[in-house]
Amino acid sequence: MSGAFFQKVEELTAAGRSFASVTIVDTTGSVPQDAGAKMLVDSGGRIFGTVGGGKVEARAIKEAQDLLLQFMAGAAVSPSSSSSSSSSSASSSSSSSSSSSLVSSRTRFCDWNLQKDVGMTCGGSVRLFLEVHNLTNWTIVIFGAGHCAAALIALLARIDCAVICVDHRSEWLEKIPTGPRVQKILVDSYLDYVARIPSQAYVLLMTMGHSTDKPILLAILRRFNEGFPLRRYPYLGVIGSKAKSHRLHMDVAEAGIPDNHPFYCPIGLPLGSNDPQEIAVSITAQLLQERDKNFSETSSESKS
Repeated sequence: MSGAFFQKVEELTAAGRSFASVTIVDTTGSVPQDAGAKMLVDSGGRIFGTVGGGKVEARAIKEAQDLLLQFMAGAAVSPSSSSSSSSSSASSSSSSSSSSSLVSSRTRFCDWNLQKDVGMTCGGSVRLFLEVHNLTNWTIVIFGAGHCAAALIALLARIDCAVICVDHRSEWLEKIPTGPRVQKILVDSYLDYVARIPSQAYVLLMTMGHSTDKPILLAILRRFNEGFPLRRYPYLGVIGSKAKSHRLHMDVAEAGIPDNHPFYCPIGLPLGSNDPQEIAVSITAQLLQERDKNFSETSSESKS
C-alpha cells in the first residue's frame, strides 16, 4: 500500500493536480481501519486508498474536500471557518464529541468518536490527519500581455496569489513584471492554453481586442459545457466596454453555447479613469471582492 500510495502522490504532483491526503494516525477500540491507513481525495472525491469505507470514509472525504475547497476559493483556512468545532488540545482518548484542530493553514486533525460523531455502531474512536498538497492559494490566469495586463500583474505580484500570463508575443511577455509567483507562458495561439487553465483559476481575457478575446471566451465556455471543469470558474472576465459585452453575449448565442457560465465585461469596479494603473486597481479590487465572496459561499456549502 505505501509504495503504491506514494507513487500515486508523485503522479498527481507531476500532473499538477491539487489533492488532500487523509491518514489515520491513532485509534482506540473497534475501528474499520488501523492507524496508518491512507487515502487521497480531490475536489471530486476519493481517488486512491481507503480509511475504512462507509460512514467514516464519507465524512473524511467531506472534511478533505472542505479543506481543499477553502484553499481553492482563495483564502487560507482559519479556526473560525472550520466545519467542526476547533480544539487544539483534543486527543483521541478523551474526545467525546467531534473536534477539528488546525495545525497550519494546509493541515487539520480530526478526532471522532465513531458512534457519537459518525453514527457507526462499532463505538471506537479515530484521529485523522488531513493535508492539502500541490495547491497555490489563489491562481489568476491572464490572457494577454499588454499595457493593462502589465499594470495589473505588477499590482497582483505584491499580494498572495500566483499569476499566469499567457501570450503568443515574446516581446510583450518580456515586458511583464517578474516575480517568484509570476509565470509567463509563450504559446503559438491563445487557444493552446485553454485546456490547461487550472480548474479553480480566476480567468481574465485582456488580449488585443474583441477579435482575439472572442475565440478564447467561446473555447472556455464550450469546454465548460462539455464538463471541463466540473465547477464554474470562480471568476471569468473580459476587458472591454458595455458595447463589447453586448457583442460577446450575441457571439455566445450565435455559437449555440448555453448561457450557463457567467462572465464579467466590463471588468473591474466602477472607479478611477482609463489609465492602465487605475484600471489595474479597479480590477484587483474586484478580484479581491470575488475571492472573499467565493470563499464565504464555499464555507457555507461545506457546513450544510
